[in-house]
Amino acid sequence: MVTFVNKLTINGDVEEFFKIKDSLTEFMSAQPGYRSSSMLRHVGRPDVFIELAEWDDAASHQAAVRSEEFQKRVKGLAGLASVEPGLYEVVAESGAGRV
Repeated sequence: MVTFVNKLTINGDVEEFFKIKDSLTEFMSAQPGYRSSSMLRHVGRPDVFIELAEWDDAASHQAAVRSEEFQKRVKGLAGLASVEPGLYEVVAESGAGRV
C-alpha cells in the first residue's frame, strides 16, 4: 500500500477548487487500486489543505494520474492552487493496539 500526500495552497476561488477536487475524487475513486481518501484543512491557515489517498500500489496511482480523463479534469486547478504532491509508503506505525 502507498499513500498519496498532496499539500494544496489555494490562491483562487475556494468553491471552484472544491468543484474540481470533487470531480477528481469521483474519477479517482473508480480507478483500480484506489482504497480511500480524505482532505484536511490547516487550522491556522484556511487556504492550506492536505489531501491523503490510499492506493494498493504506486503503479495503480500512476496509471490513474497519467490517464487522459484525469488530465482533462485536473487542468482547472492550475490557476486555483499550488500543489506539492508525493507518494509515500509506511515505514513505521504506532497507536493503540499496535505492537
